[in-house]
Amino acid sequence: MKIHIPVFAVTFSLVHTFALSLIAQHVEEAMVKQGLVDVQKVDPSILVELKYSTTDNFVGKDVYGDLTRAYMQPMAAKKLASASKYLQEHHPDLRLLVYDAARPRTAQWNLWNALPSMPENERQKYVADPRKGSIHNYGCAVDLTVATAEGKPLDMGTKYDFFGELAYPSRENELLKAGKLTQKQIANRLILRTAMRQGGFSSIEFEWWHFNALSREKAKMAFRIVN
Repeated sequence: MKIHIPVFAVTFSLVHTFALSLIAQHVEEAMVKQGLVDVQKVDPSILVELKYSTTDNFVGKDVYGDLTRAYMQPMAAKKLASASKYLQEHHPDLRLLVYDAARPRTAQWNLWNALPSMPENERQKYVADPRKGSIHNYGCAVDLTVATAEGKPLDMGTKYDFFGELAYPSRENELLKAGKLTQKQIANRLILRTAMRQGGFSSIEFEWWHFNALSREKAKMAFRIVN
């Protein structure tokens, strides 16, 4: 049986694919122009799987287009390489796996607007207000996990971008006592936090995967937002 696909559907798909490709090219050019660097050129052992270049994210759609490389400010990329070195010195079979790094403000608006039913004060726990700018927008933050050398992520108790207390580093002890997180899951998170802190990053209260190379205030003084 021959299946007929409407011409307009094919045309829309091609236009959509081309548009995503242009978005990625524009984003990458903007980041390179502002001096950001590809983290894998600083440390090729770091693994990258940009979740916002897939549909495996809380928005459920591709936000970045064909962008596959993770960019950061040079100082932040060096810190990440230091964290990677520490991890491999203490856990030779493990690698850092980056889910998100520098993020243009246009994408920040897409993420912010994807949570319309959540009050703004609650929303800001998970997505920075684009009017203020995220540390991601300055190329000074990274979302990541720890994976095997083959790229299989360790069990951290929740998926990336999980909105809820199970993802809160600040609640791990009580979640363990309540049986909602296991000792192994918390140990895996500790491997990640220890490596990142050794590299010079700071963690945050609500997301086990998010780390900052600088505060928002210092990033704002030193760099421009990637638009």
